[in-house]
Amino acid sequence: MINQKLQSKLNTSSPVIAPSMLKCDFGNLHREVELLEAAEASVLHWDVMDGHFVPNLSYGALLIERVRPLTKMFFDAHLMVSNPAKYIDEYIKAGCDSITVHIEAVPDPQDILDHMKKSGVVPGLAISPKTPVEMIEPYLESCGLILVMSVEPGFGGQSFMESSLPKIKQLKTMISKETILSVDGGIGTETIAEAAAAGANYFVVGSALFSQADYSIAVNNLVEKAKSQTASLT
Repeated sequence: MINQKLQSKLNTSSPVIAPSMLKCDFGNLHREVELLEAAEASVLHWDVMDGHFVPNLSYGALLIERVRPLTKMFFDAHLMVSNPAKYIDEYIKAGCDSITVHIEAVPDPQDILDHMKKSGVVPGLAISPKTPVEMIEPYLESCGLILVMSVEPGFGGQSFMESSLPKIKQLKTMISKETILSVDGGIGTETIAEAAAAGANYFVVGSALFSQADYSIAVNNLVEKAKSQTASLT
């Protein structure tokens, strides 16, 4: 059974703004965490890249493990790596609350999803822009989180791809009410409303947050944009 306590924590704070730590100031990492915590961004989103599944390299479980004692914020690891099964336990040990793997990296992720669930971690499955929804359909019931990539994985600062919206809408009709529907890539004040209108309730934000002088104002503006759009649909 998926860890209901962790999943409830995300759902009750919807819409969730999840800062992508790929864009933070690593020279002042402790301070960045403090500022994000003060801004009431309840999630830290860790983009892990291996230089193989995607061209770029980022950080690994060791860094996340060192940050874990600094905050009680929810840790969401997004593994853009080949052979994720080899590394899952490292990220569980590091203190991640949810871990997302790519369907393109592991065409049959059932064993990985089951292992995460048994370990008390919210299991997530990501889908890249060119991958059809049908690829992940058999595994939706095993997921606590679905991540729709609205840019090509592996690069920060890309523009939001409108083609992700029909996927979000389609998945919204296929998943349970408890499943978190996340979108990652090019999310900012100009794009978050349409992603929310499509059905997303969890938004990974990089440049649009970390480029702002005041993280609290940035997070609040994003939340209000998402909420206003969601409210207009009800």
